[in-house]
Amino acid sequence: MQSEKMRLRRVQHLAYEIMDEMNKGKELTQLEILIPIIDNLSRAIGDLTDSYGKYSLDYVEEKVKNAHALLFQKEKVDAY
Repeated sequence: MQSEKMRLRRVQHLAYEIMDEMNKGKELTQLEILIPIIDNLSRAIGDLTDSYGKYSLDYVEEKVKNAHALLFQKEKVDAY
């Protein structure tokens, strides 16, 4: 099993790739793709910012991976 630190590093890497892609300057107009990407990322952030400091790394990983796959159209994922 990967350590929590390595898993968080991987989530961070995926998030940076998403950020870089979104800031390339090209116009993103496919709302049917953007809405689930934003939804997945906001769910991950919402879980991470729990005021009690309790979050599910599995859940955060899943949501960031889903957003990444949707943006880069890598595979069919359950958008929500």
